[in-house]
Amino acid sequence: MRFFNRITLQTPESVELEFTLAGIGNRAFALLLDYIVLFLTLFLFWITWIAFSIQLVEAFKNIEKLGIWLFAIAFLLNFLIYVGYFVFFEVFWQGQTPGKRYAKIRVIRDDGRRVGIQQATLRALLRSIDDTLFIGAFLIILGKREKRLGDMVAGTLVIQEEYLVATINFPISEQAKQLSKELPQMANISNLLPDDFAMIREYLQRRSAMTANASADLSLQIARQVRNVIELENLPEGLTADLFLEAVYLAYQQQSSTY
Repeated sequence: MRFFNRITLQTPESVELEFTLAGIGNRAFALLLDYIVLFLTLFLFWITWIAFSIQLVEAFKNIEKLGIWLFAIAFLLNFLIYVGYFVFFEVFWQGQTPGKRYAKIRVIRDDGRRVGIQQATLRALLRSIDDTLFIGAFLIILGKREKRLGDMVAGTLVIQEEYLVATINFPISEQAKQLSKELPQMANISNLLPDDFAMIREYLQRRSAMTANASADLSLQIARQVRNVIELENLPEGLTADLFLEAVYLAYQQQSSTY
């Protein structure tokens, strides 16, 4: 069993990112918290459904096998709530459920990007198999990338949430410094995940070693992606992709240091 196992991923932009895998302890703790929330949710559902079913059966006593159909529908809804809980939170909470958020871990795709509905659904559907006889736990402990069956099929990893605040060891323009102060009012910087920040940092650190054409192409590609993430509509005229990324880097640093 390996504690604090680190892994390096290469993004589609050819930027290398390093993460610490969550480990069996953090994942088990997060799952326990999620199951407590799920149990309370399903308990309320069944209480409500039973009360509703009793009233419906009494109102329509002439309908044969109504109780059986209501029971079957309840089991279907129970399954949808169980699966939907993990799918909803992992998609809309950027790879986290309430349990994962408390445990400070998160699901990402194998290429370092955030999970989508396809990955979250596959993980949720296979969770019951992973929980059977602790199959998932054994796979996590024995696997190099600490993946359960759902992770293998969905192409995902579970990592520790790391807020990367680092010393700036590359030049930052004055224009970028000024823009970084204005960005929090212009865009949603909190949408940036640590791996988004890491990708920006890696580019800014390595751009001096790139050719002019390679640097220009990569900076534009990353800037477009970041702009969509932070929901920024308009940029000041004459702002280059490099200046924009420098400003986002500083804005994220300043935001993280206040937490």
